[in-house]
Amino acid sequence: MTDGNPAQLAPAPIKPAPSTAAPSSTAPPGLTGNKYLAYLTLTALGVVFGDIGTSPLYAFRECFFVGTTPPPDRPHALMVTTGNVLGVLSLIFWSLIVVVSIKYLIFILRADNRGEGGILALTALVVPVRAAAGRYRVLLILGLFGAALLYGDGIITPAISVLSAIEGLEVATPYFTPYVIPITIGVLVLLFIFQHRGTGGIGKIFGPVIVIWFAVLAGLGLWHVVAKPGVLAAIWPVHAVRFFVHNGWAGFVVLGSVFLVATGAEALYADMGHFGKLPIRIGWFGLVLPALLLNYFGQGALVLSDSKAAAHPFYHLAPSWATYPLVVLATIATVIASQAVISGAFSLTHQAVQLGYTPRLEIEHTSARERGQIYVPAVNWALMLSCIALVLSFGSATHLAAAYGIAVTSTMVITTVLFYAVERRRWKWRRWPALLLCLVFLAVDCSFFGANLLKVAHGGWFPLAVALVVFTLMSTWKTGRRVLSDRLRRSTVPLRPFLHGIALEPVVRVPGIAVFMYSNPHGVPPALLHNLKHNRVLHETVIILTVETQEIPRVEPAHRLEVAPLDHGFYRVILRYGFMEEPDVPIELARVRLPGQQLDLHQVSYFLSRETLLATQHPGMWIWREKLFAWMARNARPATSYFNLPPNRVVELGMQVEI
Repeated sequence: MTDGNPAQLAPAPIKPAPSTAAPSSTAPPGLTGNKYLAYLTLTALGVVFGDIGTSPLYAFRECFFVGTTPPPDRPHALMVTTGNVLGVLSLIFWSLIVVVSIKYLIFILRADNRGEGGILALTALVVPVRAAAGRYRVLLILGLFGAALLYGDGIITPAISVLSAIEGLEVATPYFTPYVIPITIGVLVLLFIFQHRGTGGIGKIFGPVIVIWFAVLAGLGLWHVVAKPGVLAAIWPVHAVRFFVHNGWAGFVVLGSVFLVATGAEALYADMGHFGKLPIRIGWFGLVLPALLLNYFGQGALVLSDSKAAAHPFYHLAPSWATYPLVVLATIATVIASQAVISGAFSLTHQAVQLGYTPRLEIEHTSARERGQIYVPAVNWALMLSCIALVLSFGSATHLAAAYGIAVTSTMVITTVLFYAVERRRWKWRRWPALLLCLVFLAVDCSFFGANLLKVAHGGWFPLAVALVVFTLMSTWKTGRRVLSDRLRRSTVPLRPFLHGIALEPVVRVPGIAVFMYSNPHGVPPALLHNLKHNRVLHETVIILTVETQEIPRVEPAHRLEVAPLDHGFYRVILRYGFMEEPDVPIELARVRLPGQQLDLHQVSYFLSRETLLATQHPGMWIWREKLFAWMARNARPATSYFNLPPNRVVELGMQVEI
């Protein structure tokens, strides 16, 4: 609603200053230089790499089958032969190098929005906040759909990660088979129940635990690679070419499983704002990449020695006595990986609210020091119920793997397209170098996307369905706000003629300060007109307050506040926030200095307009979308709490608007 959230109808944004954003992670006092960098790298390991770091639990296994024929749930799986194993290992190696190392770590991380990453931050780099049509329309739709896809990924990742870890109990003894699903659900419930506590306390141990996890991955893999060093020949890309020549279509289909090794790459970009580029790059090239490659090559060496181990190659890497400790460690690692994805969903929701793609939601800050640590109850419980439903419906990590990948590959394709726009519009690259680089990335992305597209009928429909629902909600809200803005703009009284009318026909002025919130700083707020019409008085001091959201993560304090005196005791105040910030109107108003008086916040009255939206046949949106928009508006978080206004100082005046 317009007055409830005026940030989304802002005029052109201020020019962003050169990026000086520091990582938002707070280090212990006294850490500087290399020690601070080491701390950031350690904490980044615990947050950023959890998703991609747990892929060895299921990625390699999904490519092969045990026996003479592929099982019904994995018709794409291949027989264990030397050529197939070396071919899959070669594909895994080059996927991690090209997709993760080169595309994301070297190039995509450069496309930061003043230090922040993620697909919405990337979209904001090339699409102005107010853009709704014209040349930006396609990019805006792609960015919104890419963000919607990440919610599907946020549901599947905790489910498949935790379930694949608990399935390790079956390797130890078949006795646990009936209890795998209940234990998995129990772990997921505990994970989501404790989200409201935030990651501040437990986050300190995430880094060391993940370091242990990657050390174990490397150690287990190295043990088997030393025993069969011939698997290292898979580094030579000829084995990948021979794999496709020999297997043909079946080899292409297996790409859908090979891609599982790269899931989590998008998180490296999305979490960049928490730690910065350098710690993420150091963590990846210094520990994560070597550990992952050693483990995958170790699994390959193992199945070449014992083809029956292909049923659970990861757990068979360890001696039998270490199975239970490895299950415990894997479960902890998958919980950490899930935590990173869930926190990412919270951050994505926060950005979407600020950029005007979703209604206001209740957002709780779980740390007084870390502004990035937030908790969104509605998203948390929706993710929990969806994860439990997935586990119950699919029943195994293998079945879930069929649903995994389509969302991530789609997002990667969209990221590449948006990256091309950044190259051309932000960095001013020439067309052919920019196009050539992105065509190389798109060739790889589209190959993985095509292979995963074959999974749609076997479960891949789920993340697409989730994305379609989320995209419908986001696009309806964005379009509805534009339509509502157009309706209100037609009936808005310009501010200058209104002030001139007050001079000609004075009205009764009463002591006090009235703040009228409105998205249009040059129009008369509807709440002011209603107050004047019904009460026939004006306060001695009237502030017309507009809150704007910029397409930058955070606005510097010097650019936050703009005060312009008008005539007859009126003042125009504009507050600017970045899309990663939470508005706090009273705190900023305390900085306002008016001529001849001190602004006493205890004497300020806030006037808001509450619109009742009526769906009609007016041009703008289909009637079902108008009804959906009206429903979303009714259930949005109240403006009073969103802007942190004192409830006992707020006056709401209602009006009906046809959309």
